[in-house]
Amino acid sequence: VSVSNLVETLFMLLLEHEMMVVQPTTVMHLDNAMDMLICSSLMSSLSFLGVIAIDRYITIFYALRYHSIMTIQRAITIIVVVWVVSSISSTIFIAYDGKAVILCLVIFFLSMITLIMGLYIHMFSLAHQHARRISSLQRKQSAPHFTSMRGAITLTILLGVFFICWGPFFLHLILILTCPEKPACNCYFRYFNLYLILLICNSV
Repeated sequence: VSVSNLVETLFMLLLEHEMMVVQPTTVMHLDNAMDMLICSSLMSSLSFLGVIAIDRYITIFYALRYHSIMTIQRAITIIVVVWVVSSISSTIFIAYDGKAVILCLVIFFLSMITLIMGLYIHMFSLAHQHARRISSLQRKQSAPHFTSMRGAITLTILLGVFFICWGPFFLHLILILTCPEKPACNCYFRYFNLYLILLICNSV
């Protein structure tokens, strides 16, 4: 995501300041290629965040069977499948540019958020229950509070950074669908480059 965004931004700046002279058709082809890279990177990033959450879920709820479930071969297969599906989907999206594409991206984003939050909250609640049981066995009443607070802080940081970095970009897409002509929405659209910088920061 970082590389594709930086390349497109650099390309746009060179064109705006007339430091690069390229034919309009070439610019259109390059723009489509870079948009495809950005779209596939965004989709794969979201997919991998979901896959990581699923992997952690398996680690906790199927700890004894983890190495038989998540083998190296399956992990490699998942990585390849995510990249291939993301690349094919982004190519289709760029070829059929329109509001339907934006709607698909927004639905995909909301679905991944729901999956990630659901899995992490379930894992956190299990960890909280385990901490309470251990505390009751050891007669240490302070342990559950400290453990649950540490878990809550970790979960807040994970999801908080995700929302801060990805939220504005997808809100931009949602506003394109819902109120593209309203002045308030147009004001929000002006800071699109800032939302791309946030995506770069998230990748870093």
